[in-house]
Amino acid sequence: MDDLDRPAAALRALPPSCGPVRLVAVDGHAGSGKSTFAGRLAVALGGAPVLHLDDIATHEELFSWTDRLRAEVLEPLTRGEVARVHPYDWNLRRFGPPRPLPPAPVVLIEGVGAGRRALRPYLARLLWMERGAEESWERGRHRDGPAQYAFWDGWTAAEKEHFAADPSRPFAHALVRECAVGYEWLPGPAATAVANQTVTERD
Repeated sequence: MDDLDRPAAALRALPPSCGPVRLVAVDGHAGSGKSTFAGRLAVALGGAPVLHLDDIATHEELFSWTDRLRAEVLEPLTRGEVARVHPYDWNLRRFGPPRPLPPAPVVLIEGVGAGRRALRPYLARLLWMERGAEESWERGRHRDGPAQYAFWDGWTAAEKEHFAADPSRPFAHALVRECAVGYEWLPGPAATAVANQTVTERD
């Protein structure tokens, strides 16, 4: 069995959270490996659609995209309809033609801020990539090259401000740690809090 088959089966077994959809967020610091992990998890889920928040955010709206995401994605999915996402082109600095996002049994949403306060009521699960900020940002800078260093300087400041005001990790159901081979899944703060509450109620 692949290392993601069991978690994928558990996600499919969850009750829907956004209309008929089980919306699963993959959050974490920029450069932490969210996109790669989400792609592998999507395969384990049998080809689940993946919404990348890089397609929603813009240069002017690094984090103030909630209303647009709600209108383009959440509201149609809640009605069981195909969402139409206009992906942002980071080179041309404009939105492109719409791409369909079907109301599949499981839809993944990955990116910094995927587990933000405004989105959590729609989520079946929140997964956090367990890699530190500085290590993640260094990976991202190395990936994007020197031409993007100025952007990264602005990004890291914006990300710090976002997570200070609206943290995701404390609400994660699972912490996902990339290993030399595969991934390790650990109970997240949200799952631990529920377990502790259950124990307290039994005492």
